[in-house]
Amino acid sequence: MKKYTLLLLLPITFLLSRCGVNKQVEQAKALGKCRFELVSADSVYLAGMNMKQFENQDNINLGSLPRLAMGFISRSIPLDARLVLKITNPTAETAAINQFEYKILLKNSEVFTGFVNHRIEVPPVGGSTRVPIVISTNAYHLITDPQTRDAFADLVQNFSGAKNARKTMVTFKVKPTLDLGNKAVSYPGYITFEKEIGQ
Repeated sequence: MKKYTLLLLLPITFLLSRCGVNKQVEQAKALGKCRFELVSADSVYLAGMNMKQFENQDNINLGSLPRLAMGFISRSIPLDARLVLKITNPTAETAAINQFEYKILLKNSEVFTGFVNHRIEVPPVGGSTRVPIVISTNAYHLITDPQTRDAFADLVQNFSGAKNARKTMVTFKVKPTLDLGNKAVSYPGYITFEKEIGQ
């Protein structure tokens, strides 16, 4: 009798865990329907220069910054920033993710990668939350590549809060971590969505 009870419990356990996984995947996909807004970018440093000094300028010419010269010679132009994104959920479903790996692309070129190791949940029907993300990359290839140069300059201007900065289209790739019982399992593949960054 115990054997039959065990055989009946196994499919029920499997179905319940599958429902939990499907819910997590749907909540993660709902993030792609949310509106992302760059609320603030503090501690934005390009080649060691604080980009906030350019906040009140109409245009930033990256080529006129003397510290970049050394970066071009060494092929190392570090970009470090702490971004705060406001995520607003216009849908009727809760958008949530437990933890995730992310990639941020600009003109199909990978700009930033990172990992957020805490749950983010955005309530439905206009709910919002703020998410801090620390980013760091070598911006050399973004500045020297003609395909990404202008878009990268626009992105840096948006980060620094420069006046008249053009909006920048950014691709987010998110790989959620799903909870399966006591195990954390990475979602197979990435959930991809594009968002405009800027005022």
